[in-house]
Amino acid sequence: MEYALLQAVFLPLLLSPVAYILGRKAGPTAAMWFTFAILLYTTILVVNAALSGTIEEHYPWTEQFGEFGFLLDGLASPFAIMIYVLSTILALYSKPYMIHKFHEQFEEEQKINASGSGQTSVVESSSLSNYVNAKSGLYFALYLVFAMGMLGTVLATNLIEFYIFFEVMLIPGFFLVALWGDGPRRKIGLMFLFWTHAGAVVLLLGFLMIGLTVGSFDFVDINESELPKDIAMYSAVAIAIGLGVKLAVFMFHVWLPYVHGSAPTPISALLSPAMIGIGAYGVFRLIVEFLPLTFAELSIWFHIWGLVTMIYGGAMALMQDDLKRLLAYSSISQMGYLLFGIGSMSALGLAGAEMMYVTHAIGKGILFMMAGIIIVKVGTRSISKLGGLAGKMPITATCAVIGALTIMGVPPTSGFMGEWVLFYGALETAIEEGSTLRAVTFGLGLVATALTMSYMLWMLKRVFFGKTPEHLEKVKEGSWYMTAPMMVLAGFSIVVGVYPDIFFKTIIPYMNGVLGV
Repeated sequence: MEYALLQAVFLPLLLSPVAYILGRKAGPTAAMWFTFAILLYTTILVVNAALSGTIEEHYPWTEQFGEFGFLLDGLASPFAIMIYVLSTILALYSKPYMIHKFHEQFEEEQKINASGSGQTSVVESSSLSNYVNAKSGLYFALYLVFAMGMLGTVLATNLIEFYIFFEVMLIPGFFLVALWGDGPRRKIGLMFLFWTHAGAVVLLLGFLMIGLTVGSFDFVDINESELPKDIAMYSAVAIAIGLGVKLAVFMFHVWLPYVHGSAPTPISALLSPAMIGIGAYGVFRLIVEFLPLTFAELSIWFHIWGLVTMIYGGAMALMQDDLKRLLAYSSISQMGYLLFGIGSMSALGLAGAEMMYVTHAIGKGILFMMAGIIIVKVGTRSISKLGGLAGKMPITATCAVIGALTIMGVPPTSGFMGEWVLFYGALETAIEEGSTLRAVTFGLGLVATALTMSYMLWMLKRVFFGKTPEHLEKVKEGSWYMTAPMMVLAGFSIVVGVYPDIFFKTIIPYMNGVLGV
């Protein structure tokens, strides 16, 4: 289809005001179905384009920056597909969760107003309905812009274009956390804004060094041979730091547990599985592909950095009682897997790292949705106050087990294929190079998988099994709006686990080409 990628990126942005008006005038249901329809249509466009092979679209822009375009190839397609698949199904999930959130905030504001005036507050159903309508319209409008920013970053064909979309992700993300998060949401929203913007500025410095030296910001014009060796190294380090903040890898992870713990759960389920992994896409595209000689020098450091992140995130996850913070630290650990695979300097290791993005998107999407259902139906996210919920919420429990198995890398889920290929590639490089250091990191990487299994099994046991506390006896299963998206992702995990060539048939040839295998 002509202009397919242009439509996929800009339709959500252009139609976001319509979602806002629909929410205000017709309520959350109309806004939700409109958002779902737009994202479903654009997801179909992306999947259809991916099935057609490599798709490129180029449009005139400005002489200052070069061309504006979109590229969907073997690297971008798995990222693009997972971003929009998650965005589409989480639009459905958002309705009951956000209505619950709006009701909570309305009651809070009523109490604050009543205490300020010294009068008893009387809640009128019409005022509550108007409040929910106004908030839902704004929520779904921001949601569409957030999804658009993520896809635009992955499809960009120009350094400045990449940076613009990279920053566009931040703006709706900040408002979604600051307006509807838990706890000190405005403070945490500002933390999110500060950390990710600071990382983006460092990223921009790397882009400027490359673009001004080469004389062009277009991807097709970037050639490492035209860059002085020191400029290439400084640029790669700046890009790695800027993207490391987005990935929330060790040293730059501080913001993530707070933001994922505070954000509305549908947004946590996009931030963690989809958004932070875009940092890995940036490393693939901007360092591995465009600066291969510099990457060869830095690869062992990426490898070690990934290993430290894997172990740190897993150890911290074991210590958490808050369900969403446990999943947040788990995300840090999982991003370590991606960096570990990228640093393997093996086509299979790189392919496994990208497959781990797909795996993490599926598994962590399921688990954050599970957490949201528990928050809505039980009213707590403290693991120590939960137990025995499998009998009360069988669909949620079954999907959560599949999600946990996906993150642990247990067959027949998609996680097994991702981890298998990733570690195979890491071991292959260690043997070929005869590197003792790489052999040691491979062994320690296997230890990190044991940590992953530990915190996942511990979480499942304490939340879903054992004796049911008295205060949970009347708990019921979540609505179909919440359980159906989980079931779709759980089924997808099994399908990809059984037939991984859905993604590998495009990923592996691309990685072979990048490394010249």
